[in-house]
Amino acid sequence: MAFFSVFSTCNRTVRKGSAMSGNESKYDVVVIGAGPGGYPAAIRAAQMGAKVAVVEKEKVGGTCLNQGCIPTKSLLASTEVVTLARESDKFGVKIEGVEPDWTAIMERKQKITDTLVKGVTHLLKANGVDLISGTGRVTLERNVAVKSADGERVLETDKIIIATGSDPAELPTFDFSQPTVMTSTDALELDHIPESLIIVGSGVIGSEFAGIFKPLGTEIVMLELMDRMLPTEDSRVAKQMRSTFRKEGIDIRLETTVSEVLEYGDDHIKVELSSGDTLEAEKLLVSIGRRLNSSGLGLEEVGVELDRRGTIVVNDRMETNVDGVYAIGDVVGGILLAHTATAEGLVAAANATGGSSVIDYKVVPACIFTSPEVGSVGLNTDKAAEQGIEINVSRFSFGALGKAMAMGEDRGFVQLVIDPETDKLLGAQIMGPHASDLIHEAAVAIKLGATAEDIATTIHAHPSLPEAIMEAAEAAHGRAIHVAPRKKR
Repeated sequence: MAFFSVFSTCNRTVRKGSAMSGNESKYDVVVIGAGPGGYPAAIRAAQMGAKVAVVEKEKVGGTCLNQGCIPTKSLLASTEVVTLARESDKFGVKIEGVEPDWTAIMERKQKITDTLVKGVTHLLKANGVDLISGTGRVTLERNVAVKSADGERVLETDKIIIATGSDPAELPTFDFSQPTVMTSTDALELDHIPESLIIVGSGVIGSEFAGIFKPLGTEIVMLELMDRMLPTEDSRVAKQMRSTFRKEGIDIRLETTVSEVLEYGDDHIKVELSSGDTLEAEKLLVSIGRRLNSSGLGLEEVGVELDRRGTIVVNDRMETNVDGVYAIGDVVGGILLAHTATAEGLVAAANATGGSSVIDYKVVPACIFTSPEVGSVGLNTDKAAEQGIEINVSRFSFGALGKAMAMGEDRGFVQLVIDPETDKLLGAQIMGPHASDLIHEAAVAIKLGATAEDIATTIHAHPSLPEAIMEAAEAAHGRAIHVAPRKKR
């Protein structure tokens, strides 16, 4: 996401007379929440000529920028440097005395976050969006009441976009007031590297934190209630990631959870597992998903429909059942990713300013920033089996790719899911170097209805990582150059 791309737009709509009446608290659109869905929605509405305010109780950028995507990637970048330096002899380079400086790592993380927060604040101001600090709530008159340390004020508005996001989910098993129990937010504020860590949950968040702390010397045990780690990913990806983690010394226990906390201490926690075993560690991280922030917004009072989990019900225009009220991002459920929230925000902003736009979820890439990375989009083999869809599956290993070998990152594979009748690409899973970048070639191909033949006959630069996608597409037709044919029996 390019936070500093300040650009002008032509053919702006003329602002409504009501918004130009001189009433500073009268807006065309008010957005509640300035996260990765809210602030792009506010900017897009302003680009369309609306008078816009965005209400934020904390820092702009939301969880993604302050407690999620960006901070964790900053830490992962530092740990990757540590790992590369320690393995430098594999590249013919001698580096001795490599030690992580946690204070400096955290300072770098915070500097990056602060810089981006300032950038988003500047973008809002540059686009004429009023940033209002406080907690927003929808009133019976369908305006927005903002409560802050200075009291409460009401923003009159024609349209409201709810973009309040989510927080880390908690389990009643644990007392989160204890210093040894952490959410992902807490883990990003640690003042030292823990010697040992129990991670409850082996999904995206838990796996990324394992990838942060293991290279720094933390002993890690991961507990997963399901029968495999990364339960939402393709089974082949999950199996290979578990093998990779185990080789790195991470203890992964499947179909296991914490049944009871036996002891809380200032610097340790002791738990009993569902298997009957006991574990003790310096810290315990709960990473089991997200809790939607849809309560306390006054939605029930104005008649906005929510399901039993608190998900705000919307249509493909991001409209709720109440006229003039839209909702986007995590609070509408579905795919809880920052880029999904952004796409939803742009759709809501277009419709709130007189346009006509719908959201398309058919092509949404998802990435896991472990080592190696994972990127996925569209249909995978497990989903195809569940839905009874016939598919062809084609793979190519990074171990056979020259660029990956030169980089020293030859673990993993490209897997293409193909329609056997039309040859169209239905999905892709990539586990390997820069998978979070490579997956977008597959995403564009799916979006455009491209076939495996189209990908295979597109000339790819050599040596490059995208060649692995080309080779997988060639393999789908039994003609990959760098895959030895199987001997006929």
